[in-house]
Amino acid sequence: MQREETALNVVKRKPTSTERIRVTLADEIVRGMIGPGVVLDETSLAQRFEVSRTPVREAIRQLEAIGFVEARPHRGAVVPNFTPERVNEMFYVMAELESLCARLAAENMPADKSGQLTAAHETCRARAEAEDVAGYYEANAAFHELIYSLGDNDFLADVTRGVRNRLQPFRRAQFGSSGRIHQSIEEHAAIVEAILARDADGAARLARDHIRVVRTSVGSVAPALRS
Repeated sequence: MQREETALNVVKRKPTSTERIRVTLADEIVRGMIGPGVVLDETSLAQRFEVSRTPVREAIRQLEAIGFVEARPHRGAVVPNFTPERVNEMFYVMAELESLCARLAAENMPADKSGQLTAAHETCRARAEAEDVAGYYEANAAFHELIYSLGDNDFLADVTRGVRNRLQPFRRAQFGSSGRIHQSIEEHAAIVEAILARDADGAARLARDHIRVVRTSVGSVAPALRS
């Protein structure tokens, strides 16, 4: 109980205007509310979000960095076309990378780090029980990041992190699916159990399955992206 209270009392940083705009636009792109080929006009977006054009411009730049916006000559920032096939390819790579990270974590994790993994999982659980979607998303990212580091392979961690960043809007959107957060917690619990048991094959399989479920959940909130 004390652990849950501690997790829930963590002070959250208020998102910047740039972050708020980036997250909102990315979510609307995933859900199809902003369709392929739409030009993201800085002036109209600044008016919509009641900010100057500077944070809008930076948000668009960040979206471009993860492939959610394409800069086209004479047109500006344009929303690309995400097809179910393209999203499947991205999640396939993500699943294999997460699987390898979990395998290495099970093989290489120092005994004195087991408490960190358990604590990260319990923080996720506390956020889920509080129905704190935004907090859960942050705790979930930290949980996965810890698994990357426990594998003791910096190159793999960097590559996995890069792919994860490109899929970030999809992974965030999945939590809009009914019951998804609580299902995610149970999937995490199984992964943690396998890693702590040094079951490399089991951890790899469970991590891969976890990402496959994420992919299916994306289709639940974005029908146009159902596989």
